[in-house]
Amino acid sequence: MPHSQSAVYGKISDLSNLAAIKEKLNDPDQQEKLKGQIPADKWDEVKKHLEEMECTSDTLSITAGPIGSIAIKIESREPEKCVKYVSTNSPVGFKLWIQVLPTGDDSCKLKVTIDADLNFFMKQMLDKHLQQGVDRFADMMAMIPY
Repeated sequence: MPHSQSAVYGKISDLSNLAAIKEKLNDPDQQEKLKGQIPADKWDEVKKHLEEMECTSDTLSITAGPIGSIAIKIESREPEKCVKYVSTNSPVGFKLWIQVLPTGDDSCKLKVTIDADLNFFMKQMLDKHLQQGVDRFADMMAMIPY
């Protein structure tokens, strides 16, 4: 990402920053940019999920397709380096870590890790859906103006 580690951490450590994505839905120019980042057949679904998203500085609630509503909260913050999230409403409990790794003075990369409480059979059934959720979350993080 062409943004400093500090700027990115500042955004991901405060979930209310995700509200900026909802605001983009009201601007036709921004809507066109978003459509360019989302497959055409998924646009209406993604738009609906974003419109229904609720967030505070420490919590996020979003509808995630077939697995229903998911809510997360920030469990801990390691300044400039890592934010740990935990599910508070989800069919399956999980933890999500986002690490901010510097790649230069004004650039960094994100490493997203998920740890879900699944037995082997459930993992086979839900792994794809959980990965889609992580991917959507990562896409939303990429859309935030840093």
